[in-house]
Amino acid sequence: MEFSAQVPRRRLGADGPEVPIFGLGSWNTWDRMESGEAAALIRRAVDLGVNLFDVAHYNFGPHAENAVTDLVFGRAVREAGVAREDYLLCGKLWLWDYPTTSFAEQIELSLSRIGTDRADSVVAGDFLGELDIRSVVTDVAELVRAGWFTTWGVNNWSAADLRFAREFALAEGMVPPAFAQLKYSLARRSVPEGEPYGRLFDDGLGLQASDVFEGGILAGKLHPERKIGADPGGIRDRIRASYPEAERVAERFGATAAQLAIAFCLTHPAAATVLFGVSGGRQLDDNLGALDLLARHGDELRPAVEGLWIDRDVVRPDASWGTDAPERG
Repeated sequence: MEFSAQVPRRRLGADGPEVPIFGLGSWNTWDRMESGEAAALIRRAVDLGVNLFDVAHYNFGPHAENAVTDLVFGRAVREAGVAREDYLLCGKLWLWDYPTTSFAEQIELSLSRIGTDRADSVVAGDFLGELDIRSVVTDVAELVRAGWFTTWGVNNWSAADLRFAREFALAEGMVPPAFAQLKYSLARRSVPEGEPYGRLFDDGLGLQASDVFEGGILAGKLHPERKIGADPGGIRDRIRASYPEAERVAERFGATAAQLAIAFCLTHPAAATVLFGVSGGRQLDDNLGALDLLARHGDELRPAVEGLWIDRDVVRPDASWGTDAPERG
């Protein structure tokens, strides 16, 4: 069914900007489409109000893939005739080679590949081992002062590390991280719904839900051929086995499993945006049907999917994907 309404917006944290509740990711997305297809999708998305694009230069650490997804995105935006002021760009600052590769070097290279001179927000990526959080906050603040972007967040950090970053930034008069981009889905809830992050959300932190389909598995692509995200807790086979139940619950509500996965994330009180990847306008329209599901059955969704929470008692609520080995219950 073709979607025709404008997508609503929510504030990204207590002090962040207003953003659409849906955003389009870039990992293994734009580079799987022809330029014309990508341009048509971008034009369609922006016209519907889905004008937040999470775009990264994937060539660092475990993402050293020499991917061209950002180049394809930049060309497609220009081909679609979308002006820079008509879309929001969220970039990435990788910590794998930091500080050897500075944030200033990263953002300049990343934006030049897209073909713009600024982002609206950035996400500081996950990391392994120890990290000088004070330096990260200070270096990000320098980029904010230089006008590269205005808002920033973190990707799958532990709640303790993020709290330290926010408190240090505020104490030093610098811009604190306003949101967390967290792996969040029907199956993976322990961190976003745990008490440590709950306190941060109560303090005004915003949530960006990512990997909501588990690389496509929770949308029915049970054996993705492309590279997909990490598997904290080693539960992917259990998630795959849970898909038929997700499909049954969705059908009970007159929806698809993908719509259920998206609508569920939007029931989180701190959720501002759900990020997902699509490969065409029809898939975008289908996913936006989650709004109708949320409007019709929002209060019923959480009880209905309680049994699909797979990482309960497997991943600790205070964990980060990068720095803590998940523990099995």
